[in-house]
Amino acid sequence: MMAQASEHAGFERIVEYLRQARGFDFTAYKRTTLTRRVRKRMQAVEIAEFDAYLDFLQVHPDEFTLLFNTILINVTSFFRDPDVWETMGQTVIPELVGARGGNGPIRVWSAGAASGQEAYSAAMLLAESLGVEAFRERVKIYATDVDEEALADARRAVYDAKQIAEVPPLLLEKYFERGNHDLYSFNRDLRRSVIFGRHDLIQDAPISRVDLLLCRNTLMYFNSEAQGRIMARFYFSANPGGYLVLGRAEMLFSHAAMFQAVDLKRRVFKTVPKVNHRDRLLMIAQSDREDLVAQYPNYTRLRDAAFEMSPDAQIVLDPSGTLVNANAAARRQFGINENDIGIPLQDLEVSYRPAELRPSIDRARAERRDVWMRGIASEQGGTTRFLDIVIVPLLDDRELLGIRVSFYDVTPLKSLQEELTHSKQELETAYEELQSTNEELETTNEELQSTVEELETTNEELQSTNEELETMNEELQSTNEELQTMNDELRNRSTELNSSNAFLEAVFTSLRSAVVVLDRELRVQVWNAGALDMWGLRPDEARGTSFFTLDIGLPVGELHQPIREILLGTSAHRELTIGATSRKGKSIQCRVAIAPLLGTERLVTGVILLMEDESAEVSAG
Repeated sequence: MMAQASEHAGFERIVEYLRQARGFDFTAYKRTTLTRRVRKRMQAVEIAEFDAYLDFLQVHPDEFTLLFNTILINVTSFFRDPDVWETMGQTVIPELVGARGGNGPIRVWSAGAASGQEAYSAAMLLAESLGVEAFRERVKIYATDVDEEALADARRAVYDAKQIAEVPPLLLEKYFERGNHDLYSFNRDLRRSVIFGRHDLIQDAPISRVDLLLCRNTLMYFNSEAQGRIMARFYFSANPGGYLVLGRAEMLFSHAAMFQAVDLKRRVFKTVPKVNHRDRLLMIAQSDREDLVAQYPNYTRLRDAAFEMSPDAQIVLDPSGTLVNANAAARRQFGINENDIGIPLQDLEVSYRPAELRPSIDRARAERRDVWMRGIASEQGGTTRFLDIVIVPLLDDRELLGIRVSFYDVTPLKSLQEELTHSKQELETAYEELQSTNEELETTNEELQSTVEELETTNEELQSTNEELETMNEELQSTNEELQTMNDELRNRSTELNSSNAFLEAVFTSLRSAVVVLDRELRVQVWNAGALDMWGLRPDEARGTSFFTLDIGLPVGELHQPIREILLGTSAHRELTIGATSRKGKSIQCRVAIAPLLGTERLVTGVILLMEDESAEVSAG
């Protein structure tokens, strides 16, 4: 349990580091999918612990790009799911074109556009419906993604033969230009109407006034809360009657109030008409105080009269706590007279009766905020009254000008509260009786609600499972593409290796001299036809066997020291003549040349032995 908690904390530290260091906030992504993608990258760099991988990220900045490419699975293609695009071409786009009166603008948003195939597919369908000239005048397509590298590929609009395989031949010929190396460039006239930009569906403001919103196989990477927030943003973005197209694994079970299904099987939805409401609040400008004073010459007198005649007792202190003013109600209630003005509050009875004011005044002065003292009992003429005391710091641009203390008589409110308390007790008794009566109905309702919740939970689990399967399918497709690329590379290398081996075999065969190649363990790797002719031992008998255990007419023990010198690098080349017996039993003088076999980085990986019969050369001479 502790190990799991530690591992979870380590993973969350990686997520927080990605947010702070690179601005990628993955907190709304599904944890199971996100964890699986991060672990895949950790396996690639052979790291097992999340904290160790966080250290690796901090030391190797280039790892960020590889990690993001692993998390953000950019699996897309032109006209992916052809039946969806067929529905769009036959139903959605003709209605959008007709609804704009033949000349109005059409705005499309491709959210999660990856490398651009989806946005360009929509561009081709609209161009086919409108014509290229009308398309350029009326259509704007906004293609967004969080992956800058994918957006850079999309802006180039250059694709290889495999990527354009799903484009219908007529559209391929009409909207693509073939270049070198079997690369295809998308039509420049259409390309100018497609605008690419980085956009985070959770954090960034949505694109507005959208007629067609494409967000296919993107929502399934987010948790349910994030999906709800994104769908609310989509609803805000879409024009009345606008369309939303989702991926196969994505549904709108909990968003029926915003979108209604047009073709549920193909995940095509339409916005529900918006309820009329005011979108903006009018801002009321306030005149400057100088203008107000100029407009009302008696402003100061009016303000003083309002303070003096207030029914609530109020006193005003300067920052040091000296009384500077008290209205008529305060003078009557607390016996303050004109001679008290200018006296510190602590020397006046009002400072401690009906309540000790100085601690609260000090608190209001220090914290620069209102301080309340509620329900203070005050004896007045043999009658108990209840006061709420509010101590307010008077500020001017954070500078303390003074303190206002207001005394509000809440005795009627207190009586009302007591009456309400009594009434509440009576209501509680009645409520208990009513609650007892409704228990059976509530039990039945709870059982029904429980059944409904179970069905909703099952539905959500099925949707989540479907999304997970779709995500894993995307991951498998991405992995298959990587494996196919690796297989192609291995096949090319195998072909090159076979060609090299055939060439070397031809060279060794064409040599009349005996050629033997040994590895560092002195095992025979090459035994050519010349060696067979000289010693009578077949290549399959010699290959893989220690050279110094071979039973041939050559005293191999005399070669041990020269070979050792070559392997240790103390000698670059050795040549010596040894008496030997050929396969025919003839005594010969065998000249043996020993050279190092060099591998990568010029390291000695073995030795090459070249053996010739000097007796035969003399006879030939």
